[in-house]
Amino acid sequence: MDTKTDTAPIEVLEELLSERFSCRAFRPDPVPRATIERILAAAQKTASWCNSQPWRLEIASGQATKKFRDVMYGAASSGKPNSGDFPFPREYRGVYLERRRESGFQLYNSLGIPRGDKAAYARQALENFNFFGAPHVAIVHTDEALGVYGAIDCGGYVTSFMLAAQALGIATVPQAALAFHSEPVRAHFGLGDDRKVVCGISFGYPDRAHKANSYRTTRASVGDTVTFIDE
Repeated sequence: MDTKTDTAPIEVLEELLSERFSCRAFRPDPVPRATIERILAAAQKTASWCNSQPWRLEIASGQATKKFRDVMYGAASSGKPNSGDFPFPREYRGVYLERRRESGFQLYNSLGIPRGDKAAYARQALENFNFFGAPHVAIVHTDEALGVYGAIDCGGYVTSFMLAAQALGIATVPQAALAFHSEPVRAHFGLGDDRKVVCGISFGYPDRAHKANSYRTTRASVGDTVTFIDE
């Protein structure tokens, strides 16, 4: 008698969602192209408005990652104003500010950065533009004419990408920071003005010994985010 019990699909999804985290330190080992293509094939099944599938990706690997890293680090450290294609949050307030602060202080505490050390905060922020040492970085962009709904569909795609990567043992970090400098991104990859940069995804094998990967952010309860209306 076969006593093996298959894991229910919802349990697999719950495990992937629970184990995924924003990786902020990667090993330099490249991910095989076949593995990357499997992630992409899975993510391509993401639902989108009218099946428009507006996402396009530019994926840098090897020397291309280094060249792009140099461009982005230079742009971020130049002191020039941000040039994002989509409006950034006007402000974080209330519970959103509390969650943002908690996440930031978790990172700083893991790295031994004293609270209030703004110079160290700035240095750590620049690590976004080093891609946290990841061997690969993807830039996700959408068609300008689709507006915010194209960006929303890309957000769904990013989630699918990250979960597919997690299923294959690949760590990811979605990065709005890379969209802060959309003009250098567009120029580097030769993108037309009709393509709007949504975000980046740095990915690779996680450096699990690094302190930046030692903590996990909290999540609100369903009761904090959902209202049931039965009548």
